Amino acid sequence: MKNVTDSFVYLVGHYPFAGSFAFNTDILATNPINLSIVLGVLIFFGKGVLNDLLDNRKQRILSTIQNSEELRKKTVEQLERARDRLRKVEIEADEYRINGYSEIEREKTNLINATYDSLERLENYKNETLHFEQQRAINKVRQRVFQEALQGALGTLNSCLNSDLHFRTISANIGILGAMEEITD
Repeated sequence: MKNVTDSFVYLVGHYPFAGSFAFNTDILATNPINLSIVLGVLIFFGKGVLNDLLDNRKQRILSTIQNSEELRKKTVEQLERARDRLRKVEIEADEYRINGYSEIEREKTNLINATYDSLERLENYKNETLHFEQQRAINKVRQRVFQEALQGALGTLNSCLNSDLHFRTISANIGILGAMEEITD
């Protein structure tokens, strides 16, 4: 097979055809011509396809940009809504904090007042208990003194009284009681 190709190249190289088609093996002369023909054919027939490809790519890029813009707008809106909610929540938190502090202060004041009232009641109860115990002690002492005085008086009366003196004392008391009855009637 190699012989056939060599003979073909030998014929083409040594016997140029006059006015006919032949292969030009000079690379520098043939390459720019071939390239310009190929490029011309490509531009002529590929211009529509290339334009369609570029238009499709352009549409996809524009669509992506529009989608990105819409997403950005939605995200900005969501961010603004979230910021608004955050501001509202912060305001509510401040109100709760202020109200909580106010409530704590109010509870503290109420607790202090309740403790003060309890202490005052306990003090009053203590004073009443002390007064009651003093009165009870005084009454016990009085009873004891009265009993001692009564026993002493009875002892003195029993030793000093005889029956005649006893009878006169009873009669005098009866007379006093009778006079009192007459005054009340």
